[in-house]
This record gives sequence, structure tokens and C-alpha cells, in this order.
Amino acid sequence: MNNKNILHDLFDAYYLARKNKRGTMSQLKFEIGYEKKLLELGREIDDGLYAISKSFCFVSFKPLKREIFAADFRDRIVHHFIYNHINPIFENLLINDSYSCRIGKGTSYGIKRLNHFILSCSENYKQDCYVLKLDIKGYFMSINKNILYKKMEEKLNNSNKVNIKQTFDTVWLSKLIHQVIFHDPTKDCVIKGSRENWRGLPKSKSLFCAKEDTGLPIGNLTSQLFGNVYLNDFDHFIKYSLGCKYYGRYVDDIVIVHKNKEYLKSIIPAIRRYLKDELLLDLHPKKIYLQHINNGVSFLGAFIKPYRIYIKNSIKGNFYKKIQEFNGILGKGEVEAIDKNNKKFVACINSYLGMVSHFKSYKLRRKMLLECLSPELKNLICINNKFSKVSLKKGQRTIAKQPIQNNTKTPD
Repeated sequence: MNNKNILHDLFDAYYLARKNKRGTMSQLKFEIGYEKKLLELGREIDDGLYAISKSFCFVSFKPLKREIFAADFRDRIVHHFIYNHINPIFENLLINDSYSCRIGKGTSYGIKRLNHFILSCSENYKQDCYVLKLDIKGYFMSINKNILYKKMEEKLNNSNKVNIKQTFDTVWLSKLIHQVIFHDPTKDCVIKGSRENWRGLPKSKSLFCAKEDTGLPIGNLTSQLFGNVYLNDFDHFIKYSLGCKYYGRYVDDIVIVHKNKEYLKSIIPAIRRYLKDELLLDLHPKKIYLQHINNGVSFLGAFIKPYRIYIKNSIKGNFYKKIQEFNGILGKGEVEAIDKNNKKFVACINSYLGMVSHFKSYKLRRKMLLECLSPELKNLICINNKFSKVSLKKGQRTIAKQPIQNNTKTPD
């Protein structure tokens, strides 16, 4: 692959990388003279001189407490560059019911598929059937890099056997993938926030405690794709060796639906052995769920009961807390902080609206936007007639410094 092709692909990767990172310090710094910087990055990759920059490490508390390693924006471009080249190959190899980090196959798709599994297996709730849920302990922190790279190399080298047109040199790209997989982000990283934030975080959830050549950083696009590849053979084992027709997986959340409860019990040891022997992974002993479908099942932020799907209360609560957080920013009257957060507010609210709009949530959306938002915030935005999207009013760039009225209500 010549440098001209690399540069063209890097520009594509750059525009994708900045799509959801506009305004971050790392992105703004790179954007100054970005054409020259992309040309330099292309030369480094082509000459084998590309070096990964320091990562920023912090602890995120929502929705769960977890350790995040955020790559420098320059490295994010490389992640998109790799992803754009290899994702089409793996899309043809992954099973349909692997839901994470795939276009059109996010959480809402996974929820609908599980609901479909239950309806099909139970013949529309006319027959008994059961749901088995499993979880892999410390999944990303337990991925063995040697096993992962071997799987990546094998799939890339055999890609011509599955009628996929290659547009790149697999030997050349394998070197770049090797560099990303075996990079240790804990070395010389920049810690953001207090070290006290790590207090109480299990060792199985921290790269600082991971074994040598083990663990991928949560937060990188490549880690999400690699995570799917790592469990791809496991997915095929469940579906075709164990014969589980109604099977789905979102990252390390595994769900299987079957008419026979005893059969589901019997395959747990086989699943545990496969994970341990083939992938050096462990089932989480405290996260094994096996229940009749009438009891309902929680999956990907939804709770599925016979003939209906609910949004989990934790999602509703987080939605309300986010609105209160932005109400509080306005109430403090700190103009700079408000100006910085107005677009973030719209993006955040739309994210929650998009999540809950997949289900019967009209009353919830209406209540959140009409009763929980402060009058000042409502004056800044336009709300569509379905209460499914908000936008800043035309000409509204900043939020005026106004006192907030304490008239919000907690949703049911």
C-alpha cells in the first residue's frame, strides 16, 4: 500500500474520529494544521515509525464504576483507520446475534432479538421456556493478547477464502494491529482525577492489575472490535456445537433461551470449560441467572415480561439525574460553564430520548421534557411533537444567566 492510499484513508478516519469528539482539547489541538499532521502520520505508518502516544486514564462512575483509558486523538484516528479496513471482513464472520459495536445491531436490536427468541421458543407464551444469562468475569481485562492476535492474523490471512475483496496488504496491516494490541496503556499514562477514585474498584476491572500480555483498554474503538473477534469462535461453539438456536451476546453479556431448564443447567459446565481452556476466561460465579420467562428478564437496560417491554428504573433515574445536573448548571449562573455545556445538554438528552423511544415511553418522555426541565432550559430548545428529540433554537448559542426555579418533579 502506497502513501497516497494511506493518506486518503487517514482523512476518512480523521473525519470519523472527530465526529463525536468536537471540542475536546486533544481534537482541537490536532485540528490546527491537521492536513500537515495527517500527512506526517501517514508517512510514519508507511515507514513503520508510528508510535502510540500517552493515554489518559480515569475512573467513570456512570452507569457503572469502571476504569477508562482514553487514547490521544491522533491514536483514535489510527483506530478508525484500522477499523475501516478490517471491519468488513469480520462482519462476514460474526454471527448475527453478536450485538456490540456493529451498525444496526446495538442495544435496542439486542433487546428486540431476545424478545423474539422468547416469543418463538415459547410459541407466543403458550409453552414453557427458560432464559439463561451468563457474564464473563472482568472480560476486557482478561483478554489474552497472544490468543487475540493469533485469531486476528488467522482471519485476515484467510479472508480471501470467504470471497471478500481485499483493498489492503494484510501483512502490512497485521504489523499495525500487533502494535495496537500489544501496547501497554498503563505505562507512562496521564492520570486524570484523584487516585482515590480507584478505591473499591475490583482488581479484575483494572489494567494496572492485569497479568502480562493480558487486557485491553475500555474506550478504544479497536478494543470493541477485538472483543467481538475474541469471542467469535465461542459464539459458533454455543450455536452449532451445543445447538443453542436462541443465543445472543452483547460484549460479555450472554443470553440463551430454551424450552428445557435441565438442558440449560447441563451446558453451563461445558461453557465454563470452553472459556477457560480456549480463551483463558472465567464465568462470573455470581452472575448466573436461570428463570422461567414469566418471571421476566433484564437485558441491556430493558426488562422483558410477557407481551411487554419496560425501560429499567435505573435508566429512568439516570435520565432524571442528568436533567437535574443541567438544571443545576443553569441555576449557578456560571456563564462560561453554561456556554460550554449547552450542546452537550442537547446531545445527552437526545441520547436518552433515542434510547427510550424504541419502547412505549411517550408518557415518560413527555413528563421528562415538560415537567422536569426548568423553564429556562425549555426556553432554549425546540421539542418535536413526539417528544423524541430536542434541538437548540435558531440563533441560540448560549444559555443566558438566569436564576432557576425549583419546580421540577421526580418521575414515577
